[in-house]
Amino acid sequence: MTRADLDKQPSEVAAMFDAVARRYDVTNDVLSLGQDRRWRRAVVRALDVRPGERVLDLAAGTGTSSAPLAALGAHVVACDFSLGMLRAGAARRALPFAAGDATRLPFADGAFDAVTISFGLRNVTDTAAALREMLRVVRPGGRLVVCEFSAPTWRPFRTVYTEYLMRALPPVARRTSSNPEAYVYLAESIRAWPDQRALAERITAAGWGDVAWRDLTGGVVALHRAVRPAPAA
Repeated sequence: MTRADLDKQPSEVAAMFDAVARRYDVTNDVLSLGQDRRWRRAVVRALDVRPGERVLDLAAGTGTSSAPLAALGAHVVACDFSLGMLRAGAARRALPFAAGDATRLPFADGAFDAVTISFGLRNVTDTAAALREMLRVVRPGGRLVVCEFSAPTWRPFRTVYTEYLMRALPPVARRTSSNPEAYVYLAESIRAWPDQRALAERITAAGWGDVAWRDLTGGVVALHRAVRPAPAA
């Protein structure tokens, strides 16, 4: 799969991530010029986890985003539908990994205090269904943090960024990735993804409350936060 405007078939997306699992973390670090580390630290701060809280990390890949949460004392489940990613993560980190599709999560209602997904929501076949499932598996008052590529807010920078995505990213990926063709799709999926306000509207439509966002790196990435409303009295 190389075209972002094609329907996202879960088996094809999973196979794509299976193919890049071995060098995924290294490639991301190179392509983002090291900014991915800063973005992940921002996710940890936004979640504001406390020791003993139950956290679901979706699209967790090799567990890079899960490990800092576990280090704070949270009980983290790293969930991904790419078995290749899960195998690579289990070989590197002592975390509980679980295979699961974001649109049909294998967890009970209200099982978690918080849920997060970083750089994975745009690859889900049904964004609305995934957001509803995240809502289902957190308790009332539970928190959501979505970290995803977005739209740079300064127009000149947006143009430069788009040119980098479509022209520079694939050649760099050919030097660092175990499956460079996948990064053509990933670049296109970023360009086709909705901007900050449009994603906030999707999160609200799925039933989340108190939706807000904060731009990182000039809007290259946005952190969206939300809370599951308490049931009506």
